[in-house]
Amino acid sequence: MDKDKKLQEIFDNDPLGLLNIKPLTSPVKSEDERLIASFQEIIDFYEINNREPELGGDIQEYQLHSRLKSLQENPQKIEMLKIYDKFGLLNYESKKINSLDDILNDDTLGLLDDDSEGLFEYKHIKKQDERASADFVARRKPCKDFDKYESIFKEVQKDLSNGKRKLMTVRETNLRPGDYYVHNGVLLFLESVEFEKDVQKFKSGSRVRTDGRTRVIFENGTESNMLYRSLYKSLLANGKVVSEHVDKVNERFIEKFSNVTDKDEEAGFIYILKSKSDKEEIKKIKHLYKIGFSKKVVEDRIKNATQESTYLMADVRILMVYKCYNMNPQKFELLIHNFFGKSCLNVDVFDINGLRHTPREWFIAPLGVIEEAVKLIISGEVIKYRYDDVTETIIQR
Repeated sequence: MDKDKKLQEIFDNDPLGLLNIKPLTSPVKSEDERLIASFQEIIDFYEINNREPELGGDIQEYQLHSRLKSLQENPQKIEMLKIYDKFGLLNYESKKINSLDDILNDDTLGLLDDDSEGLFEYKHIKKQDERASADFVARRKPCKDFDKYESIFKEVQKDLSNGKRKLMTVRETNLRPGDYYVHNGVLLFLESVEFEKDVQKFKSGSRVRTDGRTRVIFENGTESNMLYRSLYKSLLANGKVVSEHVDKVNERFIEKFSNVTDKDEEAGFIYILKSKSDKEEIKKIKHLYKIGFSKKVVEDRIKNATQESTYLMADVRILMVYKCYNMNPQKFELLIHNFFGKSCLNVDVFDINGLRHTPREWFIAPLGVIEEAVKLIISGEVIKYRYDDVTETIIQR
């Protein structure tokens, strides 16, 4: 038997179909198509979060951030993708560094503001007159009048221990004279700031920079006159804000709220809702209610309840609505949440995009107790009481 005939017999005798070549189910994407798809992921992130991906997020966000920066620095890819860039994500102007001055003037984070390490301190070179009059560096030193602050520090520590004060995330808006902070486990008091404004000029335009020397008292008996922005950066890296004493917040709120009259302008609505969720983990919870605030009519606010994680992705039933006058309704809402804080629902809810959320406005408490708490707030007596989640009753402090 010749070889060709034998080979043909092998091809014909293929009961398992091993020699059948199947066409590809989908064509291989070209390099351009892969580029467009990768940019579309960045666009999808922007549409969901209303911002560009940043370094501080999870691994996926970090990858999207790195990918976007790489695209912004590639003119060829920008030209190819500009028709898909509906949010202007590729409108990025890279900065040219041609001299040491360009580097120093580009200190957007203010890393060179506080010369606490003596970077610019000359030891072997004669300094010019203007450098001799430069601002002195910030260093800690013993606080001579620490006896005025020592007892207050102890009170703040006591308040933190018993829950009257809390540690919160640092933001520049809540870095204010007269408040307390914790840095590396050390309690500190920002007594004062001598603010100054400096106009810095760059090729892209002018920028006003606000900074100034502070007086910071530490609970270990020292003080510092570090720069305000240096303090902010230190707290941002490893610090917390100490909240106000809860009783003082309540008293200020009650003082405003008790002056409500029918002539005052309506500020919004406090509402109490019941969930219509068919999920067993929600249905089985007795006395589960949402207490929230809305600036518009509650019926309009809850129209899309099935699409919002704050409503547990389900329809809700309105039980009660309170009009708010002559007050800060967010403070009213915060007061309610502090009062029932220990009975807050702890459950994860996934939105239509698969993202996980933990709603914090659902509380487990009898409806009658919630009504009583609202009346106590209106009368100004709420600071004398607290909610006991074990007995499900309101008791005196």
